[in-house]
Amino acid sequence: MKFGPLKPKEALGATAVHSIRQGDLVLKKGTLIGDKEVAALEAAGVTEIVVARIEQGDVSEDQAAAEIAAASGGEGTRTDRAFTGRCNLFAQASGILVVDKEAVDRLNRIDEAVTIATLSNYKPVVEGEMIATVKIIPFAVSGKARDSAVTEAGKAKPVIRIAPYKVRKVGIVSTLLPGLAPKVIEKTLKITAERLAPAGASIVAERRVPHDKEALARAIDDVRKDGAELVIVFGASAIADRRDVIPMAIEAAGGEIEHFGMPVDPGNLMLIGRLRGQAVIGAPGCARSPKENGFDWILMRLLAGLPVTRDDITGMGVGGLLMEIVTRPQPRSEPAPEKGRNIAAVVLAAGRSMRMGAVNKMLAEIGGKPLVRIATEQALASRAKPVIVVTGHQRDKVEQALKGLDVRFVHNPDYAEGLAGSVKAGIGAVHADSDGAIVCLGDMPQVDHALIDKLIAAFDPERGALVVVPTIEGKRGNPVVWSRRFFNELMAITGDVGARHIIGQYAEAVAEVPLSGDAALTDVDTPESFSAVKAEIERA
Repeated sequence: MKFGPLKPKEALGATAVHSIRQGDLVLKKGTLIGDKEVAALEAAGVTEIVVARIEQGDVSEDQAAAEIAAASGGEGTRTDRAFTGRCNLFAQASGILVVDKEAVDRLNRIDEAVTIATLSNYKPVVEGEMIATVKIIPFAVSGKARDSAVTEAGKAKPVIRIAPYKVRKVGIVSTLLPGLAPKVIEKTLKITAERLAPAGASIVAERRVPHDKEALARAIDDVRKDGAELVIVFGASAIADRRDVIPMAIEAAGGEIEHFGMPVDPGNLMLIGRLRGQAVIGAPGCARSPKENGFDWILMRLLAGLPVTRDDITGMGVGGLLMEIVTRPQPRSEPAPEKGRNIAAVVLAAGRSMRMGAVNKMLAEIGGKPLVRIATEQALASRAKPVIVVTGHQRDKVEQALKGLDVRFVHNPDYAEGLAGSVKAGIGAVHADSDGAIVCLGDMPQVDHALIDKLIAAFDPERGALVVVPTIEGKRGNPVVWSRRFFNELMAITGDVGARHIIGQYAEAVAEVPLSGDAALTDVDTPESFSAVKAEIERA
């Protein structure tokens, strides 16, 4: 291919390498120069244009891209029409993308003009998803390079293909231990069903048995007899060794353990076994979360009927650190303090009380004390230290209502913009030595120090309890304990919606504390709710 600057008349039949804009002339890159283009260039005063001209033995960019792409695609793929030297490949159906990495590497080393890029190997894809692209860099490539690429792609048989999902029926066995709430299992089943749905698979059999080798072995066999083509075991306790309950149960049922552990985090404690030709997965704890983890990598391959060998698993380390695991214990320079840790209290008292009319609810009195003083005194009587009060609307009056109390005030000048500003002001004032903070609302006078202490006692980072939420008959309330690990995200919230979305995002880090009564759900927003709370407190 010839390449370089020419006068417009000399460029006849060549291809414009760059776009040209001069006066009224707009000539796009890649335009074939004909008589019309020559005249327009001369009329615009263009005396020189950089062009590419195909020589004998060269192949145009589109032709080369299309032929290499066609030679690279295998089962379940289709190629699009080539344009500007690019030919894209797409999935014809849902499945797992299988790429011959060595073949791709060889193709990319044939000539710098020839490139092929794909999605990640073993990525689940859906019908119509773009999975690869062949791009010819210049406007033409030598026929020799094209031929070498087509030949190399043909050797791979194929370079890329889609492995369709084959396993449709899945059995789930959950083991039980005291303290494992039924709703944990229900949530796990729901999340698993959602994981299976894109593959066209579903849960056809389910058992819940004690965390015992013999009981589990029988349950695994039972779900297989019910038609399960793949069995997943969710243990009430994580697998710690090949001699633990789950692997021993698989062997007791007549199966064998193929591999335990994987260099993917989250997902380290993954176990793969086989029983009478069918796969059995001992799921890691992270499989209860909808977030991507090592369990997904193994599950989707097995659903497509692809083998997962020891070498496959041990080769997953590079790229295997999927995300920051909020529940992972962090190193400490000093021994960890007692359970409950050093927790500060943040009392939010900045709002304008719009629904209370002309009354600032923080200053409304019950038993001769303003609501904000009742809430703050209970925080002071708890284990939380120090107590930080966020002010905003009628700042001076709120501070006067708390006169004499050992609290630290922080003002939120943006209180009119919503709750987020107050949360950020309070969290921003928590001392660096604190492990977390319990965020209390100044309009919840029935939240006492005992309730606050119960929530703080449930805060246990070593066991993954980084956010502690009170619940009443399954409904979540306030106050909430937050680990310092989430302070950056709390400082990023906006508006008047609080931080509930963060709780939903990190479900695996949330510990719920069931309570009786309505204290954790009852706040004062209207004159009616104030009267009801006041009457209830004064009756007590």
